[in-house]
Amino acid sequence: MSDVYLAGLRLTGLRVVVVGGGKVAQRRLPALVRAEADIVLVAPEVTPTVEGLITSTGNRWERRAYTSADLDGAWYALALTGDSRVNEQVAADAVARRVFCVRADDATRGSAVTPAVGADGAVTVGVLGGGDPRRAVAV
Repeated sequence: MSDVYLAGLRLTGLRVVVVGGGKVAQRRLPALVRAEADIVLVAPEVTPTVEGLITSTGNRWERRAYTSADLDGAWYALALTGDSRVNEQVAADAVARRVFCVRADDATRGSAVTPAVGADGAVTVGVLGGGDPRRAVAV
């Protein structure tokens, strides 16, 4: 993986599309909620934790399969399904729309990556592990 440019995104009120409602989404959604993103979750099924988080925060869950139109107006996308074909389609659609996209199944094939994050008060530290998420978490 080539070097990446680490940046913080101000997502308040901006459309963020999360495709997939499993355990990876469960880990990624809390930070998006804290960032006050306008989250649209697209998945036929979700974990109970994901459902509770989405509904309790006033965000939307589209209970269906992903379509390319889901990225219309998006600023950021996360392809978090267990199906690499769906994740590949989300990433390709994102590139066509110039929307940054994280792919949970293959970080090297997305246009963005999610760092491991630690915070102490107002200080937030993001760590990228060079393609090895366990290394990033360990640091």
